[in-house]
Amino acid sequence: MKTKVQSVKMLIGGEWVSGDRTFEVFDPQDNEPIASVPMASSEDMMRAIEKAEEAYEKTTTWPTHERIRVLTKAAEYMEAHAEDFARTIASEGSKTINEARGEVKRATQTIQISAEEARRINGETINFDQNEGSENRVGYHYRFPVGVVGAITPFNDPLNLVAHKVGPAIAAGNAIVVKPASVTPLSALKLAEAFVHAGLPEGFLSVVTGSGREVGETLVTHPAVNVLSFTGGPEAGERISQQAGPKKVSMELGSNSPVIVLKDADLPDAVQSCVSGAFSAVGQNCIGVQRIYVEEEIYSEFLEEFVNRTAELRVGDKMDELTDVGPMIQEREAKRVENWVNEALEDGAKLKVGGKREGSFYYPTVLTDVPDSAKIAYEEIFGPVVLITPVANLEKAVKLSNAVDYGLQAGIFTTNLNHAFYAIKHLHVGGVMINDSSDYRIDAMPFGGVKNSGIGREGVRYAIESMSEPKVVCFRLQQNLL
Repeated sequence: MKTKVQSVKMLIGGEWVSGDRTFEVFDPQDNEPIASVPMASSEDMMRAIEKAEEAYEKTTTWPTHERIRVLTKAAEYMEAHAEDFARTIASEGSKTINEARGEVKRATQTIQISAEEARRINGETINFDQNEGSENRVGYHYRFPVGVVGAITPFNDPLNLVAHKVGPAIAAGNAIVVKPASVTPLSALKLAEAFVHAGLPEGFLSVVTGSGREVGETLVTHPAVNVLSFTGGPEAGERISQQAGPKKVSMELGSNSPVIVLKDADLPDAVQSCVSGAFSAVGQNCIGVQRIYVEEEIYSEFLEEFVNRTAELRVGDKMDELTDVGPMIQEREAKRVENWVNEALEDGAKLKVGGKREGSFYYPTVLTDVPDSAKIAYEEIFGPVVLITPVANLEKAVKLSNAVDYGLQAGIFTTNLNHAFYAIKHLHVGGVMINDSSDYRIDAMPFGGVKNSGIGREGVRYAIESMSEPKVVCFRLQQNLL
């Protein structure tokens, strides 16, 4: 029995709009259409931006308590409709229903944290009298919203990564226009429903669906958009940087995340954590484990346990609560992963488990002896594949970990504090997880990387900083008036 195709509308300036053209959203598990969505034009995007600018300019003051109220009510709506949100995520994306429920919980927390951080957007006094001749000056600085924020979001966390842009933007007092991934726009539209229900003033949020090539450039280049927040691949990020010109840009561009396992580690814990970190969300995760470096003394034991645990993962229907791994987002992505693995095998890599594709499903795969020249060794696979390599010592593991053009997060398993702090100091990444895999994050922490992994930091408080500006106020006191 085929799923009924629902018709949905996009949100432009507080109005739900159908649009003249549509495109279909497919369930990647069976490639069946599940929704018909408006295909926005450049003019639609222009209207959304203009409405955002108009809403921001008309609202001379938007009190902090009102922003807190809206964000809190939106979070309450999400919590009350959590299962509906989860089924939307699982239907249009790759996540199993259990993974989708976890994302809804996190996204709700992201909006709740945004409400909490709205009350903590503070400035500070400035001691102008530190400068000779300024003894009669006093002042302070405070933060003000940038106006209009543009956001472009990916498919792999279609709700929480939208929340990470919308929540901080609203908390800071900005209007925001979101362009969600075309393969997973439904979750972003449901988040918009939550904000409409919460009484967000019209124009402060638009979700514009359609082709990035058609509407994305309009969002990136429009002079009214003062800050761009983008999550996606490095090629798109470079193109956006070139198009954006002199405006503030925040980007998270992925990684090829390493984990180091030393001989003093808790081996079963390291195996379990790394299997989860490598294969959750079918490996379509910017901080997912891709490379594991294991000290030689425990390499064979770690590899055996890791392969056995991987082989136990259940691949199948993502709506089945017993399923561990669902389909990739599109069959072409599964074919790309298949090609990368086959290229590595042709170059001398050894397949320990997996390496099988069925339509859009690619089975969790473990490779060893992967040559440094293989694409899978230095690029982001963004799929359920992990490379396991023996190393002589920590210094060698750190050197290999740093030998790629990415640096988002890394993990290390050890009970030795000196080893942990060596890794903390020498790993060239934005975050080091001790006795966790690279795939650990909370939504309140600063999140971002170095090298090709991006520019700036997400995490609610840190996104608010990028979506606001400091303004200095200085009084020169007229002492002769007393």
